[in-house]
Amino acid sequence: MSTPPYVAALREKIGTDLLWMPGASAYILREGEHGTQVLLVRRADNARWTPVTGICDPGEEPDVTAARESQEEACVEIAVERLLAVTALRPIAYDNGDRCQYLDHAFRCRWVAGEARVGDEESNDVRWFDVDDLPELLPRFVKQLAMALGDGGPVLFGAAQRER
Repeated sequence: MSTPPYVAALREKIGTDLLWMPGASAYILREGEHGTQVLLVRRADNARWTPVTGICDPGEEPDVTAARESQEEACVEIAVERLLAVTALRPIAYDNGDRCQYLDHAFRCRWVAGEARVGDEESNDVRWFDVDDLPELLPRFVKQLAMALGDGGPVLFGAAQRER
């Protein structure tokens, strides 16, 4: 995974101490031959299927992050339709000792254009999946995808999301 220059500069000052990082997850939907499909990427670091995810650049709005990351990671143009959830994820430690905690903004998005393909080193596969034939996903992603496919209920914030 490439580290953004501003994160590398922070790491020079604070070492491996915990960084609070705003980010976005994009649940990109389209209508396929057999119904609704979702675009997922297979992460290069752990081989898990996930929606497109990424961290916000300094001053960047989370919905803009979702659109930028979709272009960078999966080579698709999207329209961000609505916010699904805002969640403070658990702190994580990387193999090099760096620690981060992410504030994730999950969005329902609509595919607009582009042939989905691997766009950077963060993933090694990009695929459209019929929503009734998904690979194994983390529970958070399953819950948020259900929200993206739902009727547009309320945005879930951290505590409410954990209660469901």
